[in-house]
Amino acid sequence: MDANVFAQNWTAVVLSAVVAAVAMGGMFAASRLLSSRRPSAVKLSTYECGIPPTSYSWSNVSIRFYILAILFLMFDVEAVFLFPWAVIFLKEQALGNPVPFYAMMMFLAIMFFAVVYGWKKGVLEWQK
Repeated sequence: MDANVFAQNWTAVVLSAVVAAVAMGGMFAASRLLSSRRPSAVKLSTYECGIPPTSYSWSNVSIRFYILAILFLMFDVEAVFLFPWAVIFLKEQALGNPVPFYAMMMFLAIMFFAVVYGWKKGVLEWQK
């Protein structure tokens, strides 16, 4: 490899790094110069999830929050799996292979029974 080509490639890398560093420094400086500074007790207090802080750190949190979050993640992951499946399904359908269709039907059936099970157990009811 020619030394001149090697130097040109690294020149572009170094130049990009310098431009990035200057841009970041400029953004930090602009933020520091243009931001308003009015400190107050409310701004300096801790903030978490819209709940004002209390004098004690331990509190009871309903398990329903965690169950709802897990259900959300479960169906979010299901939605993520639907997109690649659709691409594979279209490709395999053109070849006459029905396996991806039945695999997704089994997956959706398991998810459906999970919702029915949670519903019967009262997980989806917020207040009893």
